[in-house]
Amino acid sequence: MRQLPVRMARWSARHAGRAIAGWFAFVVLCLVAGIALGTNEATTKDFWVGEAGRAEATATEGGLERSPTERIMIRARSGELDMATAGAAARDVTERMRDLPEVESVAAPVRSKDGEALLVSVVLNGPELEGKKNVVPLLEQTAAVGADHPHLVVEETGSPAISKGVNDQRDEDLALSERISLPVTVITLLIVFGSVIMAGVPLLLALSSIAAAIGLSMVASHVMPDAGVGTNLILLIGLAVGVDYTLFYLKREREERARAGGRLGPEALVELAAGTAGRAIVISGLAVIVSTATLYLATDVIFSSLATGTILVVAVAVASSLTVLPALLVVIGRRADRLAPRRAARRARRGKPARAGKPETGRVFGALLRPARTRPALTLCLSVLVMLGLTVPALGLKLIDPGKDTFSRDIPAMRVYDRLTESFPELFVTHEVVTRSTPEQAAQVKRALEDLGRRAQADPLFARAPKEAESTKGAQDAKDATSPETPTNPKVPQSPKNPRTPAISDPTVRTSADGRISVLELSVPHPAPSTEAIESLTRLRQDHIPATVGRLPGVETAVSGDVARGRDYVSHESDKLPLVLGFLLLMTFLMTVWAFRSVVLGAIGVVLNLLSAGASLGLLVLVFQGTWAEGLLAFDSLGAIASRVPLFLVVILFGLSMDYQVFVVSRIQEARQNGRSAREAVLEGINRSAKVVTSAAVVMVTVFGAFVALHLTEMKQMGFCLAVAVLLDAVVIRLMVLPSALLLLGERAWWPARRPGRTVRAQEPAAAGSPAEVG
Repeated sequence: MRQLPVRMARWSARHAGRAIAGWFAFVVLCLVAGIALGTNEATTKDFWVGEAGRAEATATEGGLERSPTERIMIRARSGELDMATAGAAARDVTERMRDLPEVESVAAPVRSKDGEALLVSVVLNGPELEGKKNVVPLLEQTAAVGADHPHLVVEETGSPAISKGVNDQRDEDLALSERISLPVTVITLLIVFGSVIMAGVPLLLALSSIAAAIGLSMVASHVMPDAGVGTNLILLIGLAVGVDYTLFYLKREREERARAGGRLGPEALVELAAGTAGRAIVISGLAVIVSTATLYLATDVIFSSLATGTILVVAVAVASSLTVLPALLVVIGRRADRLAPRRAARRARRGKPARAGKPETGRVFGALLRPARTRPALTLCLSVLVMLGLTVPALGLKLIDPGKDTFSRDIPAMRVYDRLTESFPELFVTHEVVTRSTPEQAAQVKRALEDLGRRAQADPLFARAPKEAESTKGAQDAKDATSPETPTNPKVPQSPKNPRTPAISDPTVRTSADGRISVLELSVPHPAPSTEAIESLTRLRQDHIPATVGRLPGVETAVSGDVARGRDYVSHESDKLPLVLGFLLLMTFLMTVWAFRSVVLGAIGVVLNLLSAGASLGLLVLVFQGTWAEGLLAFDSLGAIASRVPLFLVVILFGLSMDYQVFVVSRIQEARQNGRSAREAVLEGINRSAKVVTSAAVVMVTVFGAFVALHLTEMKQMGFCLAVAVLLDAVVIRLMVLPSALLLLGERAWWPARRPGRTVRAQEPAAAGSPAEVG
């Protein structure tokens, strides 16, 4: 492992032109291959989890799956709604929609209970997830109807329109985060290097790594379907680790250049840097990859997609640091060597002395390190207590699967959704009871489901259907106003999948053609994340079903719907968390032991990562689970944390924490191998790595922190937690806890490894400019 980065750097240094051309050819090839193959997007069945997943699989088997549905609501711009005018608009909507190839059926209009709105429901062709791709023509036709009827408000919402709005908003947010993070990254690199060219190298390699990883992820999606989140994570992680790895390598090359004092050529300097920083980058990248791979154990398409994106971009970033980066440094170094005499002569003519090397640690870092250096025991105790105190709020962590009710109201379809559910509260949530039986039991099952529907209607938690007379009258008024001459819609097949019912809130039973599978739909007038909606699901599963259809022998029953999907997803993740966390701790320990041959350091690494992850999760709960920070960070509290956030963050944080662990401990190990005492090695290693680690942390905090400005609460939570964790890890863990612990342990920290002999660094290049091996 030690020689691999050196051999790769040596080849790249000697064939700089070919290495650079080969890298960018690789990036183009990845993009071309990805575009040629396209992205294999996850289908609805890839998201099936738990009982809700079983219910949807059964319904799909019987041709009774949920279809993407849009709702067009017509209301008066002012005053009361005139039914004749509204009926004309409804007729216009119906005629326009049924002519679209994207539309499967258009339902008869339904009037709201207060008589202030008329609703036309449109079912799109294709599976549920494809609705967002096909909804644009419907939105255009709705806008056209609104323009033709200026005295009415004609607006559209539905899961397809909302999904499209969320995707559009996410794209805008990502562009905003790039506009925030890229300038700060450039400024940070300029401060670190004081050179535009050197600052541009990390950014160039990070962006090229991101491009290659996006292409590779498109190819990989044909093995593991893409859930639509992989690209977002590639951008997020790629910029962070891509800049970090290049930054560590560049800083080490500069140190070697300053130490050589002009006696070594660019090729030799690159090899020296590869023997230390290159090896650390490989170990760090492997640590992130191994940590992230534990997400596959969650057996969830979203986490698998996130894991694939992260693994690809980290692997590509490591490859760029070991191949094209040495070549670029050689080219830049040769140019600097040619210009050095002229610069020196220019400074001599101006009477300026030669530039002195900057100290490794400035006043700020010296002040932060002073407590650990002077009073390690006290510093360790206080630092750990602070981290544990920040972890305490995480004990009250509550998880929620954020549905469409939690999306930003800056999305037009969400504002329409609010008005829709105000007029038609029965459209908030639908529970779907799915049964499987023999064809001979079909009639018995239907009667039991109808009984279940009546029991649910008598339950205050469920939507009550309006009185039969009112329902019939409202439906007839809407039907007459729409088109007396056209009593039926040609695009409404009279089949069990498209029953014609007098009111939306009436429980409906649909049965497959073979009579084996039936679906009962029950409305609940509460938003999906609400306590009432969750309680209605619990009561349905535990009380109503066992008392009705659950009594029938041999009949399989499962419940799906908006609430069931969310609750089962949270339960699935909670069940997988111990397995993922156990493997994550084990892999972190083994990777550290393998890298440094020390069991003690492996245990320390696990504890420090737990402290960092726990404190960041505690702050996440403190900020986002309450309401006090809503105005500060511009979000509406969910009263809980998005269910995907904790598991994903713990895995990613362990990987990123290993980054800093590897780079800091590598410098300490190097000082130790060069003959320093245990105390001297710790202080020298921390001093030499403090500035570059903190600079890398600034880049990461900026990239992750930019996500706090996004609209989606889940992304805000993710960005906040990552930014806080990196900051705590770089400052508290690496500058206080780690050095204090290592100073107190002394040589025992490296058990069972023996103390190495002193390694002599080559001061002059060999015949070909190759350095001796460095610790």
